[in-house]
Amino acid sequence: MIGGALLRAAWERNSFSRIVLPVRNIDKAKKIYHDLQEINDQRLDFVETQIEDLCTKQFPMPVDYIIHCACVTQSKEMVTHPVETADSIVMGTKNILELAKDKQVRSMVYLSSMEVYGKTEDTGTLVREDQLGEIDLKSARSSYPMGKRMAEHYCYLYQQEYGVPVKIARLAQTFGKGVSPEDKRVYAQFARAVEKKENIVLKTQGTSMGNYCSLDDVVEGIFFILNNGQDGEAYNVVNEANTMRICEMAELVAKKVAGGSIKVTYDVQEGNPFGYAPDTGLRLSGEKLRRLGWEAKGSLEEMYCVLLRDFENCSVEGYTYR
Repeated sequence: MIGGALLRAAWERNSFSRIVLPVRNIDKAKKIYHDLQEINDQRLDFVETQIEDLCTKQFPMPVDYIIHCACVTQSKEMVTHPVETADSIVMGTKNILELAKDKQVRSMVYLSSMEVYGKTEDTGTLVREDQLGEIDLKSARSSYPMGKRMAEHYCYLYQQEYGVPVKIARLAQTFGKGVSPEDKRVYAQFARAVEKKENIVLKTQGTSMGNYCSLDDVVEGIFFILNNGQDGEAYNVVNEANTMRICEMAELVAKKVAGGSIKVTYDVQEGNPFGYAPDTGLRLSGEKLRRLGWEAKGSLEEMYCVLLRDFENCSVEGYTYR
């Protein structure tokens, strides 16, 4: 979703003379981005590769800017294949950094996650980029946040030792146009409940804090960091006004987005069979990026309106969005 939005934003801005997109499957990628592939237009190229195998020789062209957003996003995958999840994050990022070093890029942004903060209590205060909490080393689900932390550390090391001009964007939960109707994440489940006029069913108590930011705002934030961020620094990309517990978001969706036509119910099971991230009280601070001049605008209600309109016009096969 974010990768596609970034690609389309770069295309529409005409900011880059050529866009090179590493993909696992070229045929699938061409179906997804068929609307950007115009006859005789040479601006968009695909390189078929696994991120774990990516190397500089696969990119014979000059490279000026890199936005690295390839990563596992499904919690179930993180639990069932934790080794592969960690490898793809850490080794994949190292390969991208090697490419950035060899090509002497002008700027690079690594897309990290708010999960790097680990377990944090809700103290009512906003958490800055230097305030990391604990991550359980004996949890398979930790393959994702620990992998993200190590990838961030690699970014810092490459900046310090080799001068790679890399910045880190720690993204809040992000959604908008381009989410597959088959997406399993909580916001997509809530949106489908509204679409089908079904009650929202929470599989947990919903006490975990959520930090959200619209897709449009996140895309603007990433490009802003690419052009204005300080090398080696991390920045939270978040709309503080959209921070709330999952149960609070469920009630907001049921009452305001669905107009009170559906309700919130609970079906909590023992253990964690769905691989959900541990509960967190994290409230992200966006102050550091605001000081540079960026600010989020989209409300959570607006984000859901965009998502629902997109679901109505979405063809699941080939992920075509009108």
